[in-house]
Amino acid sequence: MTGIRSLTPPGQPRLLSPQPRRGEDLAAYLATGGYPAAPGPEHLLELVAAAGLRGRGGAGFPTAVKLRTLRDAPGDTVVVANGEEGEPGSVKDRWLLRHRPHTVLDGLRLAAMTTGAVRGYVYLSDPHSADAVRRALSERPPEVPVDIVPTEHTYVAGEESAVVRRIDGGPALPTAKPPRPFERGVGGVPTLVANVETLARLALLTAHPDAAAAVASSYLLTLSGGPKPSVLAEAPAGTHLKTLADHADRSGSAAVLLGGLFGGLYGDGWADLRLDHDELVAAGGALGCGAIHFLPPGDCPVGAAAHATGYLAAQSARQCGVCVSGTQALAGTLAALSRGDGSEEDTGNLRRWSLGLTGRGACGLLDAAAHIAATLLRHFPERVSAHQDGPCPSCADAPSHDGSRLTVTVP
Repeated sequence: MTGIRSLTPPGQPRLLSPQPRRGEDLAAYLATGGYPAAPGPEHLLELVAAAGLRGRGGAGFPTAVKLRTLRDAPGDTVVVANGEEGEPGSVKDRWLLRHRPHTVLDGLRLAAMTTGAVRGYVYLSDPHSADAVRRALSERPPEVPVDIVPTEHTYVAGEESAVVRRIDGGPALPTAKPPRPFERGVGGVPTLVANVETLARLALLTAHPDAAAAVASSYLLTLSGGPKPSVLAEAPAGTHLKTLADHADRSGSAAVLLGGLFGGLYGDGWADLRLDHDELVAAGGALGCGAIHFLPPGDCPVGAAAHATGYLAAQSARQCGVCVSGTQALAGTLAALSRGDGSEEDTGNLRRWSLGLTGRGACGLLDAAAHIAATLLRHFPERVSAHQDGPCPSCADAPSHDGSRLTVTVP
C-alpha cells in the first residue's frame, strides 16, 4: 500500500495535512481557513507572482502569467481543473481529488474570480475522485457553474488540447498547436487548463498569505521503484533526491527515472540533485509531475528504458505517423537490447532517433520516449554496450513491458 509522508517544516501549511487519509468535508475545510473572502484579482495576481507558484502538471509554467493572460483576454473565459493523471507513476492528483476536493474547488473558484471565467470544469477519469468532487459540490454549490467531465484514463488524455477536445464532446486526443487553449479553448473561448495541485496550492497560499512563498515552493511527489511500497510525499524545494530516497526507504538506489516518463534517466550524481524545477532542467532532467522512480542496484537501466518506452508506444494516440513509427522503433530497439539481441547499429539508431524525433509530435509523448533513449545513452553507455553481448540477469527476469513496473496505487 502506498504510504504518505511529509517533509515540510512543522507549522508550515501543507496539502498532506491534517489527516491525510481522511476525506475532507466542508466543515473540516472551513475550520482550516478554507473558502476565505477572495482578494481582488490584481492583489491575488501579485501574491501568486511574488510567491513564484508554477504549474504542477509537468511544464512548470508560472501560474501568475497564465492567470493574467486569461484575465486580459477579451470576452468570456473558462477554467478547468485537470485531474486526469496520465503518468502511471503519479498519484498526487487523484489523492487530492479524493481526499481534499474542497481545496481543489476553492482553487478553481479563485482562478475563476481572477480571470473572470463564466464556467468551470473538473476533468478526470477516476470514479472515486468524481464521487468526492460531487459530494463537495453538493455541500457548497459554487458561485460559477462547475461541471464534472469524465474521460478514459490514458497517457495523453491529460494533455491540455486533449482536455479541451474532450470537454467539447470529442475524443481525449491532442490537437495540433497553435492555437493553444489560452487562445481558443473550450467552446472556442480562452481557457485556463490548470493541474489540480496547482489549484490546491493557489487556495492554500491565499488562505495563508504570510506563508505563500513556502506553499508555492513545496511539491507533492510520488516516490516509487523496487519491491517496497511507494510513497506519496510533500517536500520543500531544495530537498536533495537522496533525502527523498531515504524517506521512501530507497537508499542505495543506482539511478532514477525523473518527472514521470518525461524527465529521463539519471545515473551517477543523482543523489546530489535537488528538488528544483530549473536545477533539474539544467541537469538534463525534469521535475514534471513530481513522480520519481528509483532503480535499486538490481534493476537495469536498459530494461527500465525498454519498459518505459514500451509503455509509451502502447499509449500513443496514433494520430501522428512520426509518433507511431518513432515510439515503436525506440521501444522495439530497446527491447531487443534488453534481450541481448541488439547491435552497434541499433545503438547508433537510438542516438539518431533520440535527437531527430524531439518536437515532431502533436504532444509530448514522442519527446518523452526520445528523451528516455537519449538519457540512457548519456548516463549508461557501458550498460548499453554490454547488452550487445547478451542480456543481464535483471533484464532476463523482467516482466513484459506493460507499465506494471511503473504503476502506483492511490493511498
